[in-house]
Amino acid sequence: MIIVWILLGLVVLLAVVGVVMYNGLIGLRNKVEEGWRQIDVELKRRHDLIPNLVETVKGYASHERGTLEEVMQARSAAMSGASTPAASAQAEGQLSQALGRLMAVAEAYPDLKANQNFLALQQELTSTEDRIASSRRYYNALVRDLNTKVESVPSNIVANMAGVKRAEYFETPATEAVAPSVSFGGDSAVGGSGTPAVSASTQPGAVGGSSTQPGGAPGALPQAQAPGAAQPDPTSDSAGPGTSGA
Repeated sequence: MIIVWILLGLVVLLAVVGVVMYNGLIGLRNKVEEGWRQIDVELKRRHDLIPNLVETVKGYASHERGTLEEVMQARSAAMSGASTPAASAQAEGQLSQALGRLMAVAEAYPDLKANQNFLALQQELTSTEDRIASSRRYYNALVRDLNTKVESVPSNIVANMAGVKRAEYFETPATEAVAPSVSFGGDSAVGGSGTPAVSASTQPGAVGGSSTQPGGAPGALPQAQAPGAAQPDPTSDSAGPGTSGA
C-alpha cells in the first residue's frame, strides 16, 4: 500500500512539474509574440515617415533621383511583409542603409539641413530608430529565454508535447552598422589608395618634395645634389681676392 501511495505521489509531482513547465513555455511564447508586435508597430511608424522625408529632400535635391528612388524601393521591399523575423531584419537592414546614404547626401545641402520640416522629420526618425533598437533588444532577450527552455532537459519534453518551437531572432545585419562613406570634395589619394593625403609640396622642408617656402623652411633637410654638379668649396674664402687673378 505504501508503494502505491509513493507511486501516486510521484505521478502527481510529475504532473505538477509538467503543468508548471507548460505554463512557463506558453507564457514565454506569448511574450515573444507581444515583443514582435511592438517591433512591428515601430517599423510601420518608420515606414510612414520615409515618404515625407523623401519629399522634403526632393524639394532641395531633386537631381539626386537615384538615391531617392533607392530609398523608396527599399521601403516597398520592407513593407512587403516578410514571413520571418530574420527576413524582415534583412529587408529593414537594406532600408537603413538606403536611409544612411540619403542622410549623407543631405549633408551637401545647407539649406536642406536648416529646413525645419526636415529637422523635425530627422529627429522623429532618430527617435523611432531608438525605439526599434530598444524593442529589438527586449524581443531578442525573450527569444533567448524561450529557446533555452525549448532545448533544455526536461522542459524540451514538455515543449515537444505542447508544440512549442524555437523562435527566430530579429538581428540587424552586420552591413547596417557600416556607415556609408560619401565624399563631397575632390580628395586626392597617394598611390591610388582611397585615403586623402596631404601633398608633399605643401609641407615646408618635407622629404621627397619641394618646399613652398622661398629659400626653404627653417630646419628643412638638405637637398641632395645631382651627380657631377659643382660643389661649393668651403675653403674658397681663405684664398682671398688675389688668387682669382693668378
